[in-house]
Amino acid sequence: MVKIRLKGLKETEEFGKKLGSILKGGDVLSLSGDLGAGKTTLTKSIGIGLGVEDYITSPTFTLINEYQGRVPLYHFDVYRLEGKEDLLDLGYEDYFYSNGVTIVEWGDRIEDILPEDRVNIEIEKTDQEDERIITISGQGKRYNEIVKELNIN
Repeated sequence: MVKIRLKGLKETEEFGKKLGSILKGGDVLSLSGDLGAGKTTLTKSIGIGLGVEDYITSPTFTLINEYQGRVPLYHFDVYRLEGKEDLLDLGYEDYFYSNGVTIVEWGDRIEDILPEDRVNIEIEKTDQEDERIITISGQGKRYNEIVKELNIN
């Protein structure tokens, strides 16, 4: 597990761009944190790092948005999910086990159906305005490679 402190929107965006630049097809990220913690902001900057040119919005009411970058980006938001059956109807496994990068906002709500090999990112607000503490955890080869490439040990 790795913790980093990001001071301000600019540092959060830079972190996201760097993370996006090293992600590969098949990577799954699970984002968690309170409302307004910055999950969508982080996803937008990861998308920039992946080369997505479209404007990234939260798929709160559609559950998933798809974007094309260096590899496809599949952006889930399961905050309003009524039940896991909604994900079954979407064919979520086709996304999770694809050649794209999958980001799941509120992933902790569906943890039992997420792939074991994933990167979990928890975003916490601090008492300081626009400061965030990012906790990165996970397991598997890609998690270790990503942490190493982020150079934040």
